[in-house]
Amino acid sequence: MVEQVLQSLAKFLPETTLAAAFCIALLGGIVVRSRPRVPLVIAFVGIGLSMYFAVQDMGTSVSLFSGMVAVDPFATFFKLVVGASALVIILFSFHSEEVRTAVARMTEYSSLLLAMTLGMYLMAGASNLLMIVLSIELTGLSSYVLAGYTKEAPDSSEAALKYIIYGALSTGLMLYGISILFGLAGGATDLYGINKALSVTAVNPVALLVAALLIIAGLGYKISAVPFHFWTPDVYEGAPVTITAFLSVASKAAGFAVLIRFFKITFSDANAMGLPAGFWAVVQDFDWNKIIAILSVLTMTLGNLVAVWQNNLKRLLAYSSIAHAGYMLMGVVVLSDKGLASVMVYFVVYLLMNLGAFYVVMLVANKTGSEDIDSYKGLGYRTPLVSVAMVLFLISLAGIPPTAGFIGKLFLFASLLDAQWIWLAIVGAINSVISLYYYVRIVRNMFLRDPEGDASPIRFSAPQLAVLLLLAIPTLVFGLYYAPIVELANASVIMFGVR
Repeated sequence: MVEQVLQSLAKFLPETTLAAAFCIALLGGIVVRSRPRVPLVIAFVGIGLSMYFAVQDMGTSVSLFSGMVAVDPFATFFKLVVGASALVIILFSFHSEEVRTAVARMTEYSSLLLAMTLGMYLMAGASNLLMIVLSIELTGLSSYVLAGYTKEAPDSSEAALKYIIYGALSTGLMLYGISILFGLAGGATDLYGINKALSVTAVNPVALLVAALLIIAGLGYKISAVPFHFWTPDVYEGAPVTITAFLSVASKAAGFAVLIRFFKITFSDANAMGLPAGFWAVVQDFDWNKIIAILSVLTMTLGNLVAVWQNNLKRLLAYSSIAHAGYMLMGVVVLSDKGLASVMVYFVVYLLMNLGAFYVVMLVANKTGSEDIDSYKGLGYRTPLVSVAMVLFLISLAGIPPTAGFIGKLFLFASLLDAQWIWLAIVGAINSVISLYYYVRIVRNMFLRDPEGDASPIRFSAPQLAVLLLLAIPTLVFGLYYAPIVELANASVIMFGVR
């Protein structure tokens, strides 16, 4: 037993590094009180090291701790997405006025960021129902506190409270669904054991449907899928921009990692014959992909339609984030490696363009004190470089060439057409057109409206502009040269225990 644990720990270095960095950041904040940014630097180094160890595991496909966690290319890919998001968020934090006003709590901020990142790493590889719940709760508890980090803001406490209430409800629903699935599978908790039980034993289809719906409710909350999205706009508006941006990308990535692994391993029929290469069938004709398709349509449609009416940019980007979750769900519906690879490609470009848009919102709010869309009138004349970068991020979010966002949507729609989901591709295309309206509203205010009030130039420091270019340049480059992302995604669809 001890030897097995030691062997598992040797492949558990990314998570171990984050746990160690969490402890060091706490101690560093206590010892070096005169330098409150030290824990933030420790967090940056710790996450960077964890990503290095994750890259070392890129070709590995093993199960650790008696089937609790899988280390495979699929998990490694999402760890890198989460880790890259966390590194960028720490860079944001050095320039955030919201974080700076609460500098006395920087130790807690840095430590909770590490704990949240650790939870998401565990979510990416969780292959046991118990580990899925524990990793989601570790992520959730950390994010609840971070959402209310700026206690001075009037809507911060409200955001944290709503987040906790919805989080508790979704966890309760998911646990109830897990208990039903546990009974149907004869007491198995690992996903492979559940798949084997469902493959050889006839179960009550109604009970299986109820269990799946309840589990989807819990996981749908993490990815902001409709109708489990109600927490998103209020939390995104009330939380600091840094945490809002982190939730919009990393939390969504970890949620999709759990969702995809759970359904692909649990409900796929490994013994099905006669299917094209890269496709898989479902056990007992349980068409869970049709449930996901309905959620996808509802999510992208509601997200885009409600975003049209928003004036606060954080709320607008919150509903935009909901819509993008709907787009990514289209790739899950396909039931093929090509569909999963398209979701992975989309996550890489989504990381760049979405974090970039939130960064511009943060920079402008630092200078103007407003997140309202009207405060962007004439911004193109006051700070041309930042405004042009914002236009790049927005047209990428809309999926217009030659940006990376176009490549992301191209691969999603190609996977749908390849699997004959024509109607879903049409709905996705219509929603992309709708999204143009509210993105263009921001562009119009920046370049086609005169400034209201103060029209003086807005200047930013060289480090702030460097972070902006760090996100803007790849958003454009990957729209023209995307082969590395596609190759990485195709190599990362491999999951432990799945042929």
